[in-house]
Amino acid sequence: MGLVYALIAAGLSLIFGLMELVNFAHGEFLMVAMYVTFFAWSLAHLDPVVALPLAALALAGLGWAVYHGIIRWVLGGPMLAQVFATFGLAVLLRAGAQFVWGVDFRVVKDPWLAGRVSLGGVFVGLPQLAASALALAAFVALWWFLARTETGLALMATAQDRQAAALMGIDTQRMFALGWAIGSACVGVAGGLLAMFYYVFPEVGGVFALIAYVTVALGGFGNVPATLLAGVLVGLVEVFAGLLISPAMKYAVVFLLYLAVVLWRPLGLFGRF
Repeated sequence: MGLVYALIAAGLSLIFGLMELVNFAHGEFLMVAMYVTFFAWSLAHLDPVVALPLAALALAGLGWAVYHGIIRWVLGGPMLAQVFATFGLAVLLRAGAQFVWGVDFRVVKDPWLAGRVSLGGVFVGLPQLAASALALAAFVALWWFLARTETGLALMATAQDRQAAALMGIDTQRMFALGWAIGSACVGVAGGLLAMFYYVFPEVGGVFALIAYVTVALGGFGNVPATLLAGVLVGLVEVFAGLLISPAMKYAVVFLLYLAVVLWRPLGLFGRF
């Protein structure tokens, strides 16, 4: 779960690093990705693994449309307008999902990856194991794109100083739109992975969004590589808190860790990349 958290948080961190804007609809994007995966399975009989590219493309398109339809118009405005824009989008997506699809819980039945495997006497669900491996692969691909390609370096340059990047000939508006598309695609992949073993309903993104905010804050806002370490740390803390204290307290311990880090090191454990 820590690796899935990291992938969800990577998109959030990328968007914040580019334009210092928090997407409060991030959890709802995850919910949309899970519904895309579920309906690809129920209507087209596509397994979640096969539907992963579809979920990624659908969310990339949604991110691109949201940037051009909403974000670019409030980007130069006051911070309160930016908060209201993404928060209002979150309410719209959640209420729209409730209106169109109802509030019932939906589950992908009999996926290709099912059952469990034994690792040194510890039983691990095969869907969870596959989700962690695919999430790590997607994260590595994202890191390679940002660090080793010309477009990725242009994205990072825009994140560091958009005025200097514009003077060097980088189209910052294009980079912003691309950042929203890539960040949303990360959520699309994470949603497709979660749909293999997690139930789908309109409010499913709420908890995952909160964990994503904690992960980004722990790693450092705008520090995409550090979200991997922070996500694994959050996953470990969640599991051990549920095992050693109480399952009902696992999220409380995660949020206590977040408060401790914010008070001790406001820039996060690793600072900004």
